[in-house]
Amino acid sequence: MTKPELDKYKKLLLKKKEEILQAVKHIEQDTLSRSQRDASGDLSGYTLHMADIATDSYDREFSLGLASNAQQILYEIDEALKRVKEKGFGSCLVCDKPIPKKRLKVIPYASLCIACQAKEETKRRRMGPPPPASGSIPSSDE
Repeated sequence: MTKPELDKYKKLLLKKKEEILQAVKHIEQDTLSRSQRDASGDLSGYTLHMADIATDSYDREFSLGLASNAQQILYEIDEALKRVKEKGFGSCLVCDKPIPKKRLKVIPYASLCIACQAKEETKRRRMGPPPPASGSIPSSDE
């Protein structure tokens, strides 16, 4: 990949990184830093209804999931920026073939070509979700 192309993708990656950082900051300010009473708008001295608490908990969990996904993308962007610096950007990490520019335009932090990405996703689907952390769910023997 040429130096001007690498510079273009570096700018694109930095722009995407800034957008995601702003989104995470918004999630923190809007959802995670407020108490349940503040989030519900209830300023009275009455306790919250159980359904309201459940909704607030769901909203917080959803926001944490969004923040976690954003953190993963930020990691992938940082890895892509390293590849730009090392001149390895734009090549698939598995087969070393060039990643199509159309793909990099849409997902500038892509590290795999479409064929290798499809294989990776198929492998993940076959494996299923990761097992629960040890000790988190007691077995029936205990």
